Parts: sequence; C-alpha cells; structure tokens
Amino acid sequence: MGWQHILFETADLLTTINKLPERSEIAEEHKWRLDDIFASDAEWENTFSRIEDMTPGLGKYNRQLGETPGNLVNCLRLRGQIEETFSLVYIYAGLKNDQDTRESRYQAFRDRATTLMVKINQATAFIEPEILSIPGDVLTAFIKENTELAAYDHYLKDLLRSKAHVLPPEQEELLAMAGEISQGPYTIFSMFNNADIKFPNIKDENGNEIEVTKGRYHRLMESPDRRVRKDAFDAMYHTYGNWTNTLAAMLSTTVKRDIFNARARKYTSALEAALDPDNIPVTVYNNVVNTINENLAPLHRYMALRKKMLKLDNLRAWDLSVPLLGEIKFDISYEQALETIHSGLTPLGDDYTSSLNHSFQDGWIDVYESKGKRSGAYSWATFGAHPYILLNYDSTLDDMFTVAHELGHAMHSYYTCKIQPYHYSDYTIFVAEVASTLNEALLIDHLLKTTDGREKRLYLLNKYVDQIRGTVYIQALFAEFEKLIHERAEGGEALTAELLNQLNRELYTRYFGPEFGMDAEYDINWCRIPHFYYNFYVFKYATGFSAATALSQKILTGDTTARDAYLNFLTRGSSDYSINLLKDAGVDMTSPESIEATTTLMDELLDEMEMLLK
Repeated sequence: MGWQHILFETADLLTTINKLPERSEIAEEHKWRLDDIFASDAEWENTFSRIEDMTPGLGKYNRQLGETPGNLVNCLRLRGQIEETFSLVYIYAGLKNDQDTRESRYQAFRDRATTLMVKINQATAFIEPEILSIPGDVLTAFIKENTELAAYDHYLKDLLRSKAHVLPPEQEELLAMAGEISQGPYTIFSMFNNADIKFPNIKDENGNEIEVTKGRYHRLMESPDRRVRKDAFDAMYHTYGNWTNTLAAMLSTTVKRDIFNARARKYTSALEAALDPDNIPVTVYNNVVNTINENLAPLHRYMALRKKMLKLDNLRAWDLSVPLLGEIKFDISYEQALETIHSGLTPLGDDYTSSLNHSFQDGWIDVYESKGKRSGAYSWATFGAHPYILLNYDSTLDDMFTVAHELGHAMHSYYTCKIQPYHYSDYTIFVAEVASTLNEALLIDHLLKTTDGREKRLYLLNKYVDQIRGTVYIQALFAEFEKLIHERAEGGEALTAELLNQLNRELYTRYFGPEFGMDAEYDINWCRIPHFYYNFYVFKYATGFSAATALSQKILTGDTTARDAYLNFLTRGSSDYSINLLKDAGVDMTSPESIEATTTLMDELLDEMEMLLK
C-alpha cells in the first residue's frame, strides 16, 4: 500500500537540481535500509524465480474449491504465500527505483515485478468467482468444519455479502470487457487537463512575463500582489471557460457510466454502488453533507476574518489562498523535527513512542533529496517488512508535518502487520487517513502549547483553520456536488454546462457565505476537479479528518480508555468493516458528532485568532 503526497513542484526541482548531492554523499543514518527486505539483488532474483515456480500450483484448485474445505483453505493459503512473498519483491523494486530513478537496473526490476503481478492476478482470477458459486450453507459448513478456514471468516462473509450484486458469468465477462472503455472519460479528461490545455502569460510582481501553468497556479494564488492573483485566476478560468461544453460532456459520460454499472448490478443508486465494496451505509455519506450544511457558521466566520485581515471590500475567489500574515519562517532541522514530533505524540503512550524511536533509528526513513530521487513523500508498507518512508526534507514547517503525517501511516501499518495475518494486513482508504491526520492534530496541539510569539501562533492557528476548510468543508462541498449531479442524471436530467454551473454557484454561495463574492468565472470550477471522475471518493477526506479530530480530542484529555481503543484500532487492519473499526475506536461516522467536533474546533481556533488580533 502507498500514499503519495507530492510536495514539490517540478519547476522548483529544476532550479536546484544542479546543487543536489549524489546519493552516495548522503549519510547512512539518513537513508532507508533496504537490505532489511533482501540482503542483495541476488536474493531478490531468487525470490522472484521462486514466485514464478509457485504460481502455477494454483491451477490444481481450479473448479475444486467447492469439493472440500481442505481444497478451499489450501488454495487460500497458497495464494496468500504467493502474494505475501511477491509484495516483498515489489516493494524492494519500487523503493530501489525511487531512491534513484536514473538507475536502469531498478527500472527493469520494477517493470519485471509489474509483469509478474499481472501473471499472479491472472492465476488467482478464478478464486473469488468460484467461492461465490459455492452455496452459502455449504460454505458455512466448511468454516465450521475446518478451523484453519475460520481464520478467513470475515473475508468469506464479506465476499458472500456481494453475491446479490454479482452477475452470471457471461454478463460479468461483458462488464469486464467494457472496463477499459468505461475509463474513457477520465482518460480523455486527464489527457486534456494535463497535456493539452495551455494558459496565457501574465506579468508577475516584478513585471516579468511568465506562463501560467497548473504547477505555478497555487504559488501565484499566494502572491501578496492582488493584481497578480486576479490575472492568474482570469488566465486559468477564462481558458477552461472556452471548453465547458466539452468538459460537461466528459463529466456527464462518467456519471452515466456510474449509473449504468449500479443498475447492472441491481443497486438502487450509483452512490449505494460506490459505497458498497467497503460496506459503508449511504447514511454516512449523507451525514457528512447534512452535518456540514448545518454547521457552516465557522466557515462564514473565517471568510469574514480573511476579508478583514486582508483589508478587502469584497473577498473573491483569488483571495482564498493568499497568506493572512507576512512570511513566517520555521527553520527546523530534521533532528529537531523528530524531537518535536516525539514530544507531540507522547499522549499516545510509551509503546507508541518506543516504536517511533525504532522508525527514527532502524532504517525506515529516507530523509533528504538527492540527484535522481523521486520527489514528494509517501509511506509504503507491506507484510513481512517494516514500513518505509520517503521524504525530501527541507527544514520547513510543512516538512515537519509531512514527517508526522507519513509516520501515522507507517505506524498504522506497523501495528496492523504485527497483529494481523497477511490477508487482513491492509486497510481501506476510508480509514487510511485517520492515523496520519491524528498525528498532525497532536503535533499542532503540542506546537500551540509550546510556541510563544503572536505572529507564529497566528500562523499555526491559520494553518489549522485552512486545513479544516480544505479537507472538511471543501471536500463536503465537492461530495454534495457529486451527489447532486448523480441524482439529477438518475432522474433523467441532462448534465449540461449550464446546469453544472448553476449547481456549483449555489453550493459555493451557500458554503462560503455573505462575505464571499461569487464571480461568474468561478461557476465553472467543477470543470477542473479530477476527483469528480473517481466515483464518490472525496467524502473520505472529510470523514478521515473528522474521525481523527474526534479521537485526538479524547486522547488529549488524558482519557486512557480512548487512547487504548485507538491503539487497538491501529492493529486491526481489514479484519472487520471500516465503519465498525472506527466505532470500536470511539467514533460513529453515522452520527453528526465527529463532524461537529471538527466544526467546533474551527470555531475555537478562530476565537484565539481574533483574540490575538485585538
């Protein structure tokens, strides 16, 4: 599994690439230790060959799984052994490649591992359809009869749960054959959005002419010069505005695909079909949208404060990203960052901080940028090895938060793999961001308690408020938009550019409140959001952040029961449904409580900001 948060723009990298050290110049204590996976490339080659030899052995179980419980458990065990061993081969190749992308040897390793993965997927493709063909009472008897099979109880029950939506083999084959075509709208949008669309030049703060690109756009939106921000905004949105009918057709086709697949599989709606693989009730999605709509006051309040601090008569779309304070520098060495993170995470207890020390000292983390190294940051973990974290640390405050964030993912994987068998060692995207975001919440609480100085405190408070705005409020707005366009299409309406513009305008006007001036150009913001092609994905940002907020607030009170419940959550992987895992940890995502905890927190942060500004 891997979560990748790209922190550096390509343009920034190019300006410094000639000054970067070679990997050989980086101190060993700042590199990850890949020989913990394989002692040598030769060992990797031997393991690769062993997997190739093991994989054909699955064939003897084809059409035999319903014969005896022994056949079923032996097949599942062999598949697990193959996939577990392969995961080590794949992560080694990937990490080796990422530490220096110039090395052709490891480019080849990665390509070969990907080819082997396809072969494994082909060899295992018969297993789940064949299990679903076993009558439910027979499968239940198998589980009772074979104690080893009982270890797969949740996996098998979850598989059976989907049976009502699995079609006859011929129809499944047709849907599978259409899979590549169904990705067409996103593929076309991605090519248009990343390769074809070009934006005009504007003049920067110094009067120099520069081309607006998506990579530069965010930096331009942070310019203290409002004229630069407005010019960049116009360059971006006027260009997209020339293509709204085409982009509406792309998005409409994606929505129709979702509806077609839902109806083909006998779901009542596209939303239900999208949530069902993780067994998430539709009420959870609706709870996010409804609770945020009932708690828009903190966002309205923040818009008013932003307008006041920027001394504007009217707050517009190009004023939403500019920093409210002058440049505040946090020059934080990597060692200082680790010490601060360790202190901030002490509420999680001695076992957690002791495991953190292992991550700092035992070759988990690749710290600094070097020539050829992949940009950004991620955590990558697999069963049978400790987690690995890629960083490009550059001593900023954001970099320290990135370390804390990726450590959250790594520790979640570490505890899960320590306790669960291989087949439950993964976890869903629905819960994936809880551990990482909780770490960030504990860290910023620690910083606010230990940071003196009005300007730095204001900066930290504003950072936290902006995070809530972006991760909870904006994602809820996107989730509501996605829900509305699917419902309109399911009701027979055509998703024209005019309708999409109208829905977008109504949502932004309602969410951002009376202090925000909605420009006609911003009506088309829907047309540049790739997440609308991901089939009801964005609400998970809001649920993950809100769950983490609710849990962190309980932990910060010193409630050891809440802390222990959270630590137990980290060990459970996919051994139960995500909604149940969070409920056992102390958060019921069907209830408004955790969302409200986040909106209340935003209000409290704004209280302190206003107090400091007096």
